[in-house]
Amino acid sequence: MNYQWYPGHMTKARRMMQEDIKLIDLVIELVDARVPSSSRNPDIDELAKNKARLILLNKSDLADERMNQAWMAFFQEKGFHVVQVNSRSGAGIKAIGAVIQEACKEKTERDRKRGIKNRPIRAMVVGIPNVGKSTFINTYAGKACAKTGNKPGVTKGKQWIRLNKSTELLDTPGILWPKFEDQAVGMKLAMVGSIRDEILNMEELALKLIEFLDQAYPGTLSGRYGVLEEKSALEVLNGIAKNRGCLLKGNELDYSKASSILLDDFRSGRLGRITLEQPEA
Repeated sequence: MNYQWYPGHMTKARRMMQEDIKLIDLVIELVDARVPSSSRNPDIDELAKNKARLILLNKSDLADERMNQAWMAFFQEKGFHVVQVNSRSGAGIKAIGAVIQEACKEKTERDRKRGIKNRPIRAMVVGIPNVGKSTFINTYAGKACAKTGNKPGVTKGKQWIRLNKSTELLDTPGILWPKFEDQAVGMKLAMVGSIRDEILNMEELALKLIEFLDQAYPGTLSGRYGVLEEKSALEVLNGIAKNRGCLLKGNELDYSKASSILLDDFRSGRLGRITLEQPEA
C-alpha cells in the first residue's frame, strides 16, 4: 500500500511560515505522542532555527508512559523544551505557561536591557494535520481569550490571540504539511488516524498493527480479543473476526469489520497505552 499525503499544500504553507516567523519569539510544535518522529514535519527545524522551541507531546494519555519519558529526554537533549499534554482533557496545559517563560527568558532579558518592558511573548503553533492544533489552541486560550486583531505585517486572515499579559498566540491553522518518502512514516500516521481511512487498505493496515503489537506489546491482543498471538497476523485477524462476530452473508468472516474494530480500539486507547516508535539511539 502506498500512503499518500498532501504535498500540493507544501509550498504555500512554507511561504506563510517564512513570512510570519520574523514576528515570532517561540515556535510551539505539536506532535502525536504515539508517533513523535513520524508526526513531525522535517522542514520545521530549518524554518524555525534561531527561535525558542517547545514541543508538546499531545495525546500523551494514549501513549506508553515509559516511551513518553524516553521521547521527552530525546527532545530535551536536542535543545527543545517539552511538555506532555492531552489537549482534549486539558491535562498538562497549566504547565505550559511557565515553560514558555523559561524558553524565552533570554529574549525577555534582552528586552529588559533595551528598556522594553512587558512586551508579550509571541508564539506560533505548528504541526501536521490532525495532530490536535485547533483543540490545543481552543483549550489553551479558553473562552476568556481576547483577540487582539491583525498586527502590521501579518497577512489578513491570521489572528493574534492574547492569552494573558505575557503571551500572544499566532493562530495559523494548518500551517505546515508533511511530505515523506519513507512509507513506514505514512503507515504509522495511518495507524493513528492522521490519514483518511477512506483511502487506505484497512485490512493491510490491521495486519501490520498486529505484527507490531505481537513484537512490542505481547499479550495485548490475547487479553483484548482472546486470540492466540503466536499465530500469523492473518490468523490473529481471523480470530478477532470470529470472536467479535464479524460475519458476512453465508457466515463468511468480515475481515474489513474486524480490521476497523482493531484500529478503533488502538486509536481510542482501549488496547492500552501504546507507542509505535522509539527514539533513535
